[in-house]
Parts: sequence; C-alpha cells; structure tokens
Amino acid sequence: MAKLKITLVRSLIKALPKQKANAEALGLRKIGDITIQNDDGSTWGKVKVLSHLVKVEPVSDEK
Repeated sequence: MAKLKITLVRSLIKALPKQKANAEALGLRKIGDITIQNDDGSTWGKVKVLSHLVKVEPVSDEK
C-alpha cells in the first residue's frame, strides 16, 4: 500500500478545534513533526482539513 509523509509546517495556535483534532489524530503536535500514514480516503480527508498547515509527500515502498 502507498504511504504519505505528512509534515506540520504551520502552528496550530489559532487553528479551529476541528483542525486541532485532525492534527492530533494524525500524530502531529509541534511544528516539524512528521508522520507516515497510509494513502487512503480517511487520511486525505484529514489532510484536506489541514491543507494550509501541512506538507504532504508520497513515500516510495522500495526496500
């Protein structure tokens, strides 16, 4: 399954409660935090809410 590397690049200080909850669900707490998530619909829904706060990059599955 494809993976996504999600990095928090903006602060959550003035974010709405829904945005803070989605960041927490992704495991992002501080600026610079990185998480690897599966590339599926639920992840993209969370990323859409946080689109102005995060950077998303695909991760190759090569070993």
